[in-house]
Amino acid sequence: MTPAGQDDPAAEARRPRRRAWLTLAAVTAVAILGGAYGARWLIDEFRSPTCEFTVGDASESLTPEQAANAATISMITLERGLPPKAATVALATAIQESKLRNLNYGDADSLGLFQQRPSQGWGTPEEVTDPVYATNTFLDALEAIPDWSEWVVTEIAQEVQRSRYPDAYADHEGEARVMASALVGQTHAGLACRLDAVEGAGSAQDVLAKAERTFSGQGSADDDTVTLQASGADQAWAVASWAVAHAEVQDIVGVQVADRAWDRHDDPLTWRSTDTPADGTTVTITVATS
Repeated sequence: MTPAGQDDPAAEARRPRRRAWLTLAAVTAVAILGGAYGARWLIDEFRSPTCEFTVGDASESLTPEQAANAATISMITLERGLPPKAATVALATAIQESKLRNLNYGDADSLGLFQQRPSQGWGTPEEVTDPVYATNTFLDALEAIPDWSEWVVTEIAQEVQRSRYPDAYADHEGEARVMASALVGQTHAGLACRLDAVEGAGSAQDVLAKAERTFSGQGSADDDTVTLQASGADQAWAVASWAVAHAEVQDIVGVQVADRAWDRHDDPLTWRSTDTPADGTTVTITVATS
């Protein structure tokens, strides 16, 4: 097999795919020509919930659902002590198999993020549609491959999945590298999400419980705040990215790490600098109170 080391997932990222949507200038022109209807469409188009991954000159966009699943996958690779390449392999596989959606259908009895088949011994339908279980099972199979880290991404994925389309995983390697770089913390502030307004109160205890189950997150919950501790700056940014990726479903309104903060209500596609920098290994997550 051809060696394919990955010290930084973004370093080998391919040129970003061309976007299908129009440039802002072109869309604005359409809005002007279309009058009020066009203006409403323009507002909806650019306010729709989205999560953007930015690593150097490369960028990728996902829905909040897809981003949450991607963050779950990546945090589990960190929890298992695996190198960043494992996140790239798992993400490229899930993009190909399910577009990072936890599907309750598929070919034959295939289900979940990785389209694992209960009839082939991957687990029960309930288990393979649990993103945490499905990811760990995928990684169990990956780690069983001798010298897997020296293989190219598409060959590793195929060895695990045994797909009828063995070359398809290569189509998603570039985007997976960009996502992995942000999600494992190699690129700081590499993920931000623009979301709809919160409609109810969140639960700090629920966020902490999810962190504990997904990646053995260590911390505490108090009123509307969760504090998670990381072993270093990169891991802290991985945890922060995980929190932002899960902000929609967990009603999270703010995340702070080091001297940067993500605010759901104020310029949410950026991480702003704060006047009161926090500890670089502490991640503070705030949930909605109403």
